[in-house]
Amino acid sequence: MLTVVSDTHGTDGHRLEGHTLDAVRAADHVVHAGDFTTEAVLDAVAAEASALTAVSGNNDTMGVRDRLSDVATLSWAGLTVLVVHGHEHSETALGMLARQEDADVVVVGHSHRPEIGELGGRLLVNPGSYADPRRYRPAHAELVADDGRVRVRLRSPDGAVFSTAARDR
Repeated sequence: MLTVVSDTHGTDGHRLEGHTLDAVRAADHVVHAGDFTTEAVLDAVAAEASALTAVSGNNDTMGVRDRLSDVATLSWAGLTVLVVHGHEHSETALGMLARQEDADVVVVGHSHRPEIGELGGRLLVNPGSYADPRRYRPAHAELVADDGRVRVRLRSPDGAVFSTAARDR
């Protein structure tokens, strides 16, 4: 399982709770789409994950920005996953970057709005924010690849699944 989180906006500690914490601990790989805010939060999230791919966001301190790139890609379950925070990319620019990286899945954060969509034929996932949801539901995303399909679900920290999608790989 690939667990995707974003927009922690903390000063210390990972702020992971309930099913979100369980999903981070159970994942083969964790993606964080930016805005840890401080290095202490980055370190705390990394300590809970067996493997972490993360990017910096517009609210991250210089210390976090020095440690993380603005763009990351990873290979997961035979898929290429592109990760950006999203504050510097229009939909057109993001689509061009996804094509350039030959991404199957595009992960963004920034808006705090959890959603699953499509971008130029690619799966687009915004996990929202589990810790600072603003006017949206607190959430994270879970991706599972099996039987030639990738399934994604958005879950709240209480474990409730409130959006799902599946597509062929």
